[in-house]
Amino acid sequence: MLRKPGPTQTALEMVTLEELVPKDHLLRKIDAVIDFSFIHGVTAALYCADNGRPPLDPTLMFKALFLGYLFGVRSERQLVREIQVNVAYRWFLGLKLTDPVFDASTLSQNRRRRYDDTTVAQEICDRIVEQAIDHGLVDGRVLYTDSTHLKANANKNKYDKAIIAKSRADYWEALDAAVEEDRTGRGHKPLKPRDRTPPETETKVSRTDPESGYMVRDGKPKGFFYLDHRTVDGCLGIITDTYTTPANVHDSIVYLGRLDRQRVRFGFDVAAVGLDAGYATAGIAKGLEDRKILGVTGYRNPTPPKPGMMNTNRFVWEPENDGYRCPAGQLLAYATTDRTGYRRYTSDPARCRECSLLTSCTTAHKPQRVITRHVWQDARERTDALRLTPQGKAIYKRRKETVERSFADAKQLHGHRYARFRGQTRVAYQCLLAAAAQNMKKIALAMTRNHALNPA
Repeated sequence: MLRKPGPTQTALEMVTLEELVPKDHLLRKIDAVIDFSFIHGVTAALYCADNGRPPLDPTLMFKALFLGYLFGVRSERQLVREIQVNVAYRWFLGLKLTDPVFDASTLSQNRRRRYDDTTVAQEICDRIVEQAIDHGLVDGRVLYTDSTHLKANANKNKYDKAIIAKSRADYWEALDAAVEEDRTGRGHKPLKPRDRTPPETETKVSRTDPESGYMVRDGKPKGFFYLDHRTVDGCLGIITDTYTTPANVHDSIVYLGRLDRQRVRFGFDVAAVGLDAGYATAGIAKGLEDRKILGVTGYRNPTPPKPGMMNTNRFVWEPENDGYRCPAGQLLAYATTDRTGYRRYTSDPARCRECSLLTSCTTAHKPQRVITRHVWQDARERTDALRLTPQGKAIYKRRKETVERSFADAKQLHGHRYARFRGQTRVAYQCLLAAAAQNMKKIALAMTRNHALNPA
């Protein structure tokens, strides 16, 4: 006989949170292998020890934020509502079924007043990496670096034009020394001392989030974005570093500095790195050689010539003659080395004036062809050649399985397509906590899998 079910919502049951959370839940795995006790020590200096109202426990607060990144909850208000009704979240945070949940404004006010820089977030991210190292999941021998864009919380149509300084690479001092050494060795006078002020350019600046950058890249959407420059370890894909810049900062600008930070912070003995074509510059190639690191970069298409004009690759470099041989047989001899680190090789105008290839060689008023070669071009060519070796091919193949996979997971599962906040510091805070959450997940799954394969 069909009966009408009675109300069950008010029925009294004797249960515990431990019974309600599935044994194989991700949060159980994370809680079993990740030690969060260090958060108190990291944040203690930001709290008064003997005065004021009792604060929200910092460990509880950061664990709550990690829930948002782990499960792709972008809104902190929505996160608080989820904690109220999700027993697994309550279990992870140590809240009973009847415990009240903090207000969402507590998170925003703490971020605004107490955690107003990335110091704590960076330290938490680093500590999680160290736990992965302790578990044997990171070796630091092969690192992969790339960047991905996060859409800024800004309308691309609301902007002003402004003159701003371009980003400065972190190897300019070494380049200045190389230029002076090259000029001196060739008998040229040293260049006059000059302040290394970055060049300025006109660009669009958002009225909503002025710290974001206007991105114009082939195959990418145009608008205001931030870049997350991320490095992952080749062993399991653990994120070892993340650094946030406006989207108009080139990938290669900050690379060497962040690589050195990881080597010092974690004691990595880096043997090789895998990079995409955006990092294929002479400065990075020289920097990697100086650090005795094998660099494997993607192929970078050269700038094509104008229609009807001769391609630069038809000029053959002859190191024994320190010059370029043109298709007509003339040797373009060394002329000078400029401040930007490029040697200039020029042809003889008298011979070029009589050459049948002149009209397809140059459109300059003076009948002369100029070829430039960077002072570190030899290092760049050696790095390019590594990509074609069996070892280089194996390293580069792993790039899509490590750093590209890390970004794909971040965007698809952890809400990393959009900047949740405005301002570079707050977006950097987001990227650091998102990286820490992804690492927790990877560590937990790897340790659980290892335990299943090798039970005690």
